[in-house]
This record gives sequence, C-alpha cells and structure tokens, in this order.
Amino acid sequence: MRCLILLLLPLAAWVHASDFVDRPEVQTFIAEMVERHGFEQTELEQTFAAAERQQGIIDAISRPAERVLTWGEYREIFLDEDRIQQGVAFWHEHADVLARAEAEFGVAPEVVVAIIGVETRYGRNKGRWRVLDALSTLAFDYPPRAAFFRRELEQFLLLVREEERPATALVGSYAGAMGYGQFIPSSYRAYAIDFTGNARRDIWDDAVDAIGSVANYLEVHGWRDGEEITRPVRLGSGDVSNQLNSRLRPDTHVGALIELGVSGLDGLPETAEATLMALEARDGTQHFVGLRNFYAITRYNHSRLYAMAVYDLSRAILAYRMEQLADG
Repeated sequence: MRCLILLLLPLAAWVHASDFVDRPEVQTFIAEMVERHGFEQTELEQTFAAAERQQGIIDAISRPAERVLTWGEYREIFLDEDRIQQGVAFWHEHADVLARAEAEFGVAPEVVVAIIGVETRYGRNKGRWRVLDALSTLAFDYPPRAAFFRRELEQFLLLVREEERPATALVGSYAGAMGYGQFIPSSYRAYAIDFTGNARRDIWDDAVDAIGSVANYLEVHGWRDGEEITRPVRLGSGDVSNQLNSRLRPDTHVGALIELGVSGLDGLPETAEATLMALEARDGTQHFVGLRNFYAITRYNHSRLYAMAVYDLSRAILAYRMEQLADG
C-alpha cells in the first residue's frame, strides 16, 4: 500500500502506449528503484506509462535566460512595479511568519520575499509542466545533464511517496522545480521544513512552509545574519583581469581588492571573502563585489544574474514597504 498514492491512474493510462515505460534504460531505472528503495515494479511501470516526453522542456533548458541575457535585460524581467508591489503585499500578509523566520534563521525578510517573488511571483506562477514529465524527459532524453536529472527523478519518486502525493498530478518548472520557492526534489527532501506546525512539509501550497523553507535553505548554505550581500565598486589602475567573474564562490578578500585599487569597499573588513563581478547593464559595464551572503543566494540558483536580481528586488521591496509604513 505504501506506493499506491503514486499510482492512482485510470486503466486507460496504464494500457496506453507510453513514451518511456518500454525503453530499456527506463526499465533499468525501475529495477534500481525496486532494489534500492523497495518500490513495486508494476506500480512504477504504471507511473512511467503515464509520463510523456515534452520537447518544449528540452528547448527551454537549452536556452535559460541566465545564459542568453545581459544583466540589464535580465534585471528588467524581475524589477517591474507589479512584482515590487505584490512583494510588499506578500510581506504584509505574512509579516509575523517572516519575522519568525528571521529570528530563527537570521535571514532578512526582504530576501526571502524577493526569492519567492523571482521564482513564482509569490505563488502566482508555480510552473505549468508536470514534474513527472519534466524529470523523465530530462533524465532520459537530455544527455548533457541526464545523470543529474535521473538523480532528481529518483528523489522525486521518494518525495511523493513520503509526502503521500500523486506523482502524476504535481506541476512545476521545466526543470522539475516545485512550489512557492521552486525547490528541486533533492532540495525539497533536504531543506523543506514544516513551519506551520501541522506535521507536513508543504511548499506546494502553504506559503508559511515555503517561507520557513527558503530561510532554512539560505541559512544551511552559509547565510550570515546582518552581513551585506553585494555593493557596487569602482576599479582603479590595478590589473584585476584574473579576478573578474572568476568564480561564484568568493575567491579573494576585500583587502586584496583594495590593494588592486578597487574602491567603494569602505567599512568592510579587509578579511571579508569577496568575488569581483563585471555585469553588462543597459548603460554599460558595472562592477560589483559579491560577499558571502551573495554566494549563499547563488546556491539557490547558480547565477550571478539571479543573485543580483534577488538583491535588487529585495531592496526595492524594502524601500516600498518602509515608504508605506512611514505614510501610515
């Protein structure tokens, strides 16, 4: 009975020709799931009989916005007035929960709100692809990252069994990310928490659990309470060519950048870990230094553009909220 929740499908779905179930590599995967995790083979076959290959998913993952857009173009997607106002409204609605998350995990409320805003517009757009289709398509028909997505497919099947959800009903992004905060299955199992107190971890539909889970994710990945995220800087005469955009993980220190003539770092400890970035804005190249909290945001999405969008949106939401509070 433990697996039946995955597989409550009409008989027609079981007997209908599948894009996956008869393929040798899928049968091998099923056998591994049976051996490792105690799934029933016929139940998994029924699940994969309902999975559909989606070419649109392969097309989407082949051209993610983080790789094809400049910072100026990418920023405009997320820094619109509606998203800022909706963020303030989301903060107002969940102010007590965000304050509790800040007290427990040390993550600023505006950052949690901004991540949920960038990911799903505060739950308004959680994705349109069935997660089963997305992960099956990428696991078996996208060679560049097949191994990664087979692991995520494994994690997804474990997740829906644990959370007693039907595998065929859940929807998410083209990469199989789910819920308010768009957690991939392995992140869901590792970092989602029950912040509501009802003995369920539901970031699909529960904003409270989503807030706690995003804050928990950042704290686990090195968020430092009260520290800065990033700041704009100016280059001097020193040669920084081997520093620019070298790694997401901070690979130098503020003191070393100061020695190279980088200015705008006043007040930061010289021992603070940092990375130097050059981003193409609409009006030319801009330079920033990313600190440890910037790196923590990139653990959520491994992109400088993403982390900068979260930062800028968080600042805009905070400013708008403070203005509203000042006006009474």
